[in-house]
Amino acid sequence: MTALTLSTSSAATLRADAVVVGVAKGAKGVVAAPGAETVDKAFGGKLAAVLETLGASGAEGEVTKLPAADGLKAPVVLAVGLGEAPAKGDGYAAETLRRAAGSAARALAGTKKAAFALPVEDAEAAAAVGEGALLGAYTFTTYRSNGAQGAKGAKKADNGKSAPLAEAAIVGAKPRDKEFKAAVERAQALAAEINRARDLINMPSNDLDPKAFAAQAQAAAKEFGLKVEVLDEKALKKGGYGGLLGVGQGSEAPPRLVRIAHTHAKAKKTLALVGKGITYDSGGISLKPAGHNETMKCDMSGAAAVFAAVVTAAKLGLEVNVTGWLALAENMPSGSATRPGDVLTMYSGKTVEVLNTDAEGRLVLADALTRASEESPDAIVDVATLTGAMVLALGNRTFGIMGNDDAFRTSIHEIAEEVGEQSWPMPMPSELRKGMDSPIADIANMGERMGGGLVAGLFLKEFVGEGITWAHLDIAGPAFHEGAPWGYTPKGGTGSAVRTLVRLAERTAAGDLG
Repeated sequence: MTALTLSTSSAATLRADAVVVGVAKGAKGVVAAPGAETVDKAFGGKLAAVLETLGASGAEGEVTKLPAADGLKAPVVLAVGLGEAPAKGDGYAAETLRRAAGSAARALAGTKKAAFALPVEDAEAAAAVGEGALLGAYTFTTYRSNGAQGAKGAKKADNGKSAPLAEAAIVGAKPRDKEFKAAVERAQALAAEINRARDLINMPSNDLDPKAFAAQAQAAAKEFGLKVEVLDEKALKKGGYGGLLGVGQGSEAPPRLVRIAHTHAKAKKTLALVGKGITYDSGGISLKPAGHNETMKCDMSGAAAVFAAVVTAAKLGLEVNVTGWLALAENMPSGSATRPGDVLTMYSGKTVEVLNTDAEGRLVLADALTRASEESPDAIVDVATLTGAMVLALGNRTFGIMGNDDAFRTSIHEIAEEVGEQSWPMPMPSELRKGMDSPIADIANMGERMGGGLVAGLFLKEFVGEGITWAHLDIAGPAFHEGAPWGYTPKGGTGSAVRTLVRLAERTAAGDLG
């Protein structure tokens, strides 16, 4: 991963291959943002004017490169747009800085070292710049053949594509200040685990089946001192995990349920995280139509987010117990696959009539939710790429939040917004439950078509232990990005919800959630 450092040098004097400055839309045109003062001085106070001449407008994410002026150690200046300049006395939002740093890091692929001279007024701003740079520099090169070395020794990634920025130095930060140091160390730990989640999501299903995913969790547990337990197909059958077995029985790669836990001797609260881990989703017998299968390796994004959040909690030494449950299966059509109309007996003992085998995520989550409830955690949060209906409702960048406690749902929404993840609280209308009534089983896995994302949440609620606070995050929209990269968001797996889960764990450790 890109190295992240703090520097006391000025943007003008730091030796680097490029210096990054921020520009914004002012009342009378482009203005240089705080942090760019020494660079602007090198341009005779006309940096903004030069950039405007080159077509820069200060729009968010806009990148403009120009040769450095005399007096600068770096040979290139990269100006990144921050959007509208804030009112006098106000600073730039952390998410604005995060996205700007990400855009700059992407534009500097193949560069050895860049100085980031963005507005860094406090430790939070430094962390945002650091996060953005580390996430924006991400590339997934595992399956590319070796490429040639780039100019001046800068490494090229496989297939001739530029390697990620090697080092990002944050100018204006305070490397000896405990608050700054802690904030940047947190950013490094968090970004590393978000990128771990991205790697897992981007990995093709022929290399990441349930067994291989479980092995990744076991390796991480050994490295970071986590407790891990893996239930294989024999243990699942013995335990009566009908949801996981029913979804996975059509595949040659059998299902797994992984429990991975961070514990702390001083912890007063326990947080259970449950992730949907369908390593490939063909839809099963209810086969997906053409054009909908190509990205279904990403249907384990919820499990990847949970896995990454638990490891991050361990790296940060959070004083809270965080238990991750990875419900792993591959949903395939075959002679042994579950058929529409079959009835499964779940781990909870409830029976489910399967009306659509492509509504499989709720089945594996149901077993994991019941199992997680047995440990009586203070709260459970599940994360899943669960429904296309949620994408229709909220688009590709926003995840939905449901829950059985309005205050908890609101807290998670506020946390998500705080860390820069777009989300929206969704209702759970009781009248939609009737649509899942089955004439032969306790419940069906499908209900009314309209409000399908809410129906899925109501189904999951049935399997949460009585009296346990619970929330459901449907990340079907933002988990996998198929368009061009933007900000710090790459093409492919995004690591959606990791930041929200980690901040939730931090707040729980601090006693801020009751």
